[in-house]
Amino acid sequence: MARPIGIDLFAGAGGMSLGFEQAGFDVKVAVEIDPIHCVTHKFNFPDCAIISKSVKEISAAEIRKAGGIGDATIDCVFGGPPCQGFSLIGHRTLDDPRNSLVLEFVRLVSELGARSFVFENVKGLTVGRHKAFLKELVETFEAVGYEVQLPPRVLNAASYGVPQKRERLILFGVKKGEKLPTYPLPMTRFKGEADLVLAPAPTCAEALGDLPNAEGYADLRATDAVVSNKWGNPSAYAKELRCLTNDAWHFGHQRRWDPQVLTSSWRTEHSYISRQRFEETTPGEVEPISRFFRLAAGGLSNTLRAGTDGARGAFTSPRPIHYKYARCITVREMARLHGYPDWFRLHGTKWHGARQVGNSVPPPMARAIGASILRALGIRPVRSNKVKELGDEALLAMEMSEAAAYCGVKAPAQRRDRKSGAKKRSQTETERERLRNRRREAEHAELA
Repeated sequence: MARPIGIDLFAGAGGMSLGFEQAGFDVKVAVEIDPIHCVTHKFNFPDCAIISKSVKEISAAEIRKAGGIGDATIDCVFGGPPCQGFSLIGHRTLDDPRNSLVLEFVRLVSELGARSFVFENVKGLTVGRHKAFLKELVETFEAVGYEVQLPPRVLNAASYGVPQKRERLILFGVKKGEKLPTYPLPMTRFKGEADLVLAPAPTCAEALGDLPNAEGYADLRATDAVVSNKWGNPSAYAKELRCLTNDAWHFGHQRRWDPQVLTSSWRTEHSYISRQRFEETTPGEVEPISRFFRLAAGGLSNTLRAGTDGARGAFTSPRPIHYKYARCITVREMARLHGYPDWFRLHGTKWHGARQVGNSVPPPMARAIGASILRALGIRPVRSNKVKELGDEALLAMEMSEAAAYCGVKAPAQRRDRKSGAKKRSQTETERERLRNRRREAEHAELA
């Protein structure tokens, strides 16, 4: 029986791709402009066609050809286009050039004739002056033949079995005549919530407690992976991410992997003074100098963020401090807090790997969303009996120029490389970029 077809736009490393695969979709094509994200996606989904282009440069015909789809029905197009511009009163916000990618998302949904779509974005679009943007977006979808589930909802990843407070706007739509999906019901509750029917969301300790401490391996100063026999007793949450339970793969395809290898765990070297400050920070509070949040063993992670890409200065958003160790968490620990299984690999460097996690939708939340789409479309998911090979590990070590060459595109302008960080520039230029970055962070915080 053929599985329903999904297309991932603005795919990143593949959080939505993974969640929709686990829900029962086959994701045939992923579109992502960043070559580093593309090669990481290719490693984890070697059978999925990856197109490293802006959506502005892609046609529906190109997507169908790349995925070998032909004239087959596409059941869902999903993605989270950046939307950064908000025009003055009296102007359509979608006409702002900075929001052009949102219109391209609408165009591709329409040109592909998808039965349904999922639009994912920041929660700030539901409040204040940004409501006008959503209203125009709904009208634009309706003009091309789609009905939208209203009102839009903000979903929290912690309601879907993820040990992290992370809120995202989710907008559902279907071709007129199809049944509208309903938003997935919460599966877990926050600590202290009155609803005692649901199990509490997993805690940071349940997510990370069984992982070997990266600082016990000297090799992790120069690589992101080592073989380890120091795994602890896993919680129910950790068992699933280690694929130790019968239902760990859900409706996705199994991967062939070595569960004894600790991956995405390149160490961060901290000074003695930094470690002392980290150690003195109360779990659940912010360290006052670095402004890093310290995880609480029995609590949830704060929202993991991505920072900026190389074209915008390559500033890294801080990783939280571990609840047990006086250090920032590793990329693998970030992935655990995001709901990624341990077989899923991120780029080997800390900067790219952390950016890939912070940019992505937690797979368990994406899985719940994908399942709601399938129910509305009347499609019953089917278990996969396939065991797939992962891609070449060399993909995870590529620098930007190598990744671009692999994808057959020109490398984007970068202000940072994987080894040395920022390239040489004047002190004045550096300070200007820092100021610009602070403004961007403030704007992001307002929306997110």
